[in-house]
Amino acid sequence: MGHKVHPNGFRLGVYRNWEAKWFAPDKEFKPLLLEDVRLRRMLMTRLKNAGVARIETERSSSALTITLHTAKPGIVIGKGGTSVDQLRDELERITGKRVRVTIQEIKKPELSAQLVAENVAAQLEKRIAFRRAIKQSLMKTMRAGAQGVKIRVKGRLGGSEMARIEWNREGRVPLHTLKADIDFGQTEAKTTFGRIGVSAWVYTGNFPTEAPPKPQAAAEEPAEAGVPVGAAIAEAPTPLAELVQATVAAPAAPEPVAAPVATAPAASEAPAAKPKRTRTTKAATPAASPADGGEKPKRTTRARATTGEKTTTPKTTRPRAAKKKE
Repeated sequence: MGHKVHPNGFRLGVYRNWEAKWFAPDKEFKPLLLEDVRLRRMLMTRLKNAGVARIETERSSSALTITLHTAKPGIVIGKGGTSVDQLRDELERITGKRVRVTIQEIKKPELSAQLVAENVAAQLEKRIAFRRAIKQSLMKTMRAGAQGVKIRVKGRLGGSEMARIEWNREGRVPLHTLKADIDFGQTEAKTTFGRIGVSAWVYTGNFPTEAPPKPQAAAEEPAEAGVPVGAAIAEAPTPLAELVQATVAAPAAPEPVAAPVATAPAASEAPAAKPKRTRTTKAATPAASPADGGEKPKRTTRARATTGEKTTTPKTTRPRAAKKKE
């Protein structure tokens, strides 16, 4: 079976802060906790139509600070601040301490999970089909800029005899990712055929995990053994500096070595010229050596053929050309 964990409690102390910011010893903790719970219930019932999504309490030795996150601050304040004054007087009478009320406006109520759940519950109380109410809320929240929304409804839906669970989701809701900023809210819709529980998850992105880059301050140069750090770093050889020095010094070095390098190929070219002489000698040796009577070099035969057969060649070529023409 899967174990469901409250998204706010799962990230409490890691990425999310507490809603009750106070500390008390063991003997005083229980009455202060019960007082805090009563105050929250009273505020939620009294400001039901004001769109209160979150209530934060902060205690000191003699004062109590309450911060209300609401989508309709005008309803909480009232005309000329009369509603806030009445609320403050009632809270002071209950707690017996000086109470300070702070109001913070929610600019995008579609991204608050508590307000999304209350909107779906209000539609169910007006007998609107639950599937239609869920789809409309999903569309509004996604248009407001959320990356994922999930709404679940549990109870006797549509007048059925058995309770069932219906849910729908848009986008992605990574519940197991700690850095994911997931807001969770739940409420109840009181209908004629029973109570229907409504839960909503809204994923708006990730918490900022990386700290902003700090501006680099001017590096101090403490002198160690009389040498500043900047000079030591400049004098230290680096692989890139050695490569640059090698490339710069390369063209200057070949100039003095150019003479021996030039002489070396001269010595090496000498054996390269010998094969040419041998080739010529091979062609010339058969002309000089055959003195026995087998002299038939190409040059001599061509010369003899041209000199001795001058009269015969034109006679033979003329009839052949004439025959070809005929």
